[in-house]
Amino acid sequence: MSASVMAELAEEEELRRKRAPWGVIALVLLSGLALIRNGSGEFDVGPPQPASAAAAAADGGATPSAFASGPAALPFAAADRIRIPSIRVDAPVLPVGLDAQGWVGAPPPDDPNLAGWFTGSVSPGEKGTSVVVGHVDNKQGPAVFYGLGALQKGSRVDVVRKDGRTAVFKVYGIEVFAKNSFPSDRVYGSKGTAELRVITCGGGFSKQNGYDGNVVVFARLASVE
Repeated sequence: MSASVMAELAEEEELRRKRAPWGVIALVLLSGLALIRNGSGEFDVGPPQPASAAAAAADGGATPSAFASGPAALPFAAADRIRIPSIRVDAPVLPVGLDAQGWVGAPPPDDPNLAGWFTGSVSPGEKGTSVVVGHVDNKQGPAVFYGLGALQKGSRVDVVRKDGRTAVFKVYGIEVFAKNSFPSDRVYGSKGTAELRVITCGGGFSKQNGYDGNVVVFARLASVE
């Protein structure tokens, strides 16, 4: 076994070890993801916001029989890259955890083309809800998930994993939620299938408080490549 392969295996084992129980993490996420608000909001036209018709159905827009016909969930493998062709996203994914204050971390804001996989959630393609976050903008302009609110139901989201497989998700809802009333159970709760949430800032903006909402994309594993 080569040294590079051994190093990758060691890195994934370390990520497994650091993963916190999801029940604990969900409580942190209620307010933690609200701190992903480093956008400047200093542009004449703000980021697109989800249309009401794109709201996620309570059951994910599918019947239980539809869940059963989907691909089998994958084993653990860290996320490596995210691609959303319809809004021209093609970005590396970094693991992010909790910062010193106990909030969910975010990718460094100075590089606009970075996303973060929250290691307190399952890896993309595993059974459960995986969470990928990223900035909407920075002081230089739009960032990786600036166009997230423009997604439509049926849009494709690809997450390339460290094991070489690509988890292909199909979007079934896009909504914006106020940070002070974020529905954590609805967003992060497991539906018994492999799900993905892609999250960035949205809603109104003020200099004092930043963005007042989060845009959340709801997606379910559709295939594996």
